[in-house]
Amino acid sequence: MPQRIKRIVETVASGVAELIPDADRPESFTLLLDGTPQSHVDLRDPTHLEFEYIRRMAAAIDLIAPPGQKLRALHLGGGALTLPRYLAATRPGSPQRVVEIDGTLVEMVRRELPLPARASIRVRVADARAAVEGIREAGYDVVVLDVFAGSRTPAHLASVEFIQEVARVLAPTGWLIANVADGPPLRYARSQVATIRAALPEACLVADAAVLRGRRFGNLVVLAGRTPPPIAELTRRAAGDWFPGRVETDLDRFTGGTAPVTDRDAVASPTPPAGLFSSRK
Repeated sequence: MPQRIKRIVETVASGVAELIPDADRPESFTLLLDGTPQSHVDLRDPTHLEFEYIRRMAAAIDLIAPPGQKLRALHLGGGALTLPRYLAATRPGSPQRVVEIDGTLVEMVRRELPLPARASIRVRVADARAAVEGIREAGYDVVVLDVFAGSRTPAHLASVEFIQEVARVLAPTGWLIANVADGPPLRYARSQVATIRAALPEACLVADAAVLRGRRFGNLVVLAGRTPPPIAELTRRAAGDWFPGRVETDLDRFTGGTAPVTDRDAVASPTPPAGLFSSRK
């Protein structure tokens, strides 16, 4: 596929989608929705991950099972399908299902950024919560939660009732990998960690140290399950990243007694500060 010179702009159900060619990497593109970067995809090398929080999620995927072992994966939130492509490349034959609510966006991504021919990736157009509620118990080894409506995670995906449904569809040794976006004073992130741990108590956080300390807005990756997470390996991977991160294990201290959020009081994640993405591709 030849490298495109100009960006592609298309109106989809969730807003205005833009595919912008990466000037530094042939056949690589950034997907933006209403100006917010959603995904970066390298069609030549799906193991190249541009966004740091995606690299942290990928590190968790790498460490929850021996290299090359197939994983049954459910991705809630599709974007340009960066992590499904990564998992298909690193764990060939893994059966994967992606749930994405924006059908027009799915069509655009399939057309402009086609999936590898041999990848076992099925995409379903649906609301993430409705889809999870219809899935059989213990059907997945990993659930990746990375859903944004624009730049915010919807409130109905931020409650303990929803996380209990996610826990239900995970195998006993399965893992939830969730992207939580927040900034000072991390009130939303603390409530989300408490909410996730109410159903999946063995957990840790991976993020930039400044984000963990509540000094700036950013992404916090939660790895949660029913067995102890691979802390030592995650710590090494986070420290060795292009942008080093830190693993937080003392989640009782992090949450500070914050109660889990229910459907009755759940809210969407905070709006990122103005100008946060102005320098990103």
